[in-house]
Amino acid sequence: MARHSTLSNLSELCTSITDPRINRRKLHSLESIITISVCAVICGAESWNDIEDFGILKKEFFESFLDLSNGIPSHDTFARVFSRIDPEEFSNAFYEWQKSLHDNVSGDIIAIDGKTLRSSFDKASGKLPIHMVSAWSTRNKVVLSQTKVSEKSNEIKAVPKLLQILDLKDCIVTMDAMGCQKDHAKAIRDKEGDYVLALKGNQSGFHQEVIDFCNDAVNGDLSDITDSSLIEKKDFSHGRIEAREYYLIKDLSWSIKAKEWKDIKSIGIVRAKRTVDSVTSEEIRYYCTSVSDVRKFARAVRNHWGIENSLHWVLDVAFNEDKCRIRKDNAAENFALLRHIAINLLKQETTKKRGIRGKMKNCGWDTNYMMKVLLGI
Repeated sequence: MARHSTLSNLSELCTSITDPRINRRKLHSLESIITISVCAVICGAESWNDIEDFGILKKEFFESFLDLSNGIPSHDTFARVFSRIDPEEFSNAFYEWQKSLHDNVSGDIIAIDGKTLRSSFDKASGKLPIHMVSAWSTRNKVVLSQTKVSEKSNEIKAVPKLLQILDLKDCIVTMDAMGCQKDHAKAIRDKEGDYVLALKGNQSGFHQEVIDFCNDAVNGDLSDITDSSLIEKKDFSHGRIEAREYYLIKDLSWSIKAKEWKDIKSIGIVRAKRTVDSVTSEEIRYYCTSVSDVRKFARAVRNHWGIENSLHWVLDVAFNEDKCRIRKDNAAENFALLRHIAINLLKQETTKKRGIRGKMKNCGWDTNYMMKVLLGI
């Protein structure tokens, strides 16, 4: 991973964001406000009061590289500034900043999925909880970019915004059924990427067409109707066995609907079998894809769940995101971005053999280690 000075790049991120305040009321620089907030969230801050307290307790540390001639900003200042920063501008600046923190994404698997911030709703004003859609680099285990929608049903509208700014050349983009749209497939191929999209009932005609074709398999033997296959089996303790069978149907001459998808090469099938104490359950999932190599297809399907395990789960367990009640104006979306910045910085630091929560504690206890996380060394 390329190791530029993260602290220097973080300063550049701050200068590329428009300060929403009028000049005569700027007692604290935007760089100080954002940097203190990032450090506080890295150490587990969940509110503006937490960030103010953290800044006061770590004032000597921050004075070593920030101009704090007017002291530490108050919690009201943090809240007011982040509620007014343009979240789209902040997100775009974040995308440019984080590109310097990881390897080139060429050949990467980019998983796109959404997560609802459950406590971001405001019943009094009728404000719905926001839904953040993120692009996740499975190779570097960092958030590449994100955008907000007002509810999960609007996730389809958010995906094109992400695809537009991401470098997708030679990458495989994976999405669940919500993102399985012909326009998304076209946008990915137009940017020289490949796609693996989960095919379910929202594409009812295509989905049923595939099911009907697969039902023609003799005695359920999918190898009878597919062109290539891969079988993986894992034995766990306590009598649990999991097996996944991956299949690709490359000859799509039987499908009317497949012709509507740009550069589609295959229909992918995953048959997952799980045996616990001699009782076996089975699930079959279908995908439309521009990939024609079964090993690439299997790797893409496996890695898609990294966004759930390495991002969404961490946001809830380590950062307590679902209980965060910050919601005024743009504050919820911008605070979510602060958490994404924190995750990226913590994941790029690999000398400490601890999980994210352990690293967060060490940052709070040891300013030398927090500086190490910030510097990316």
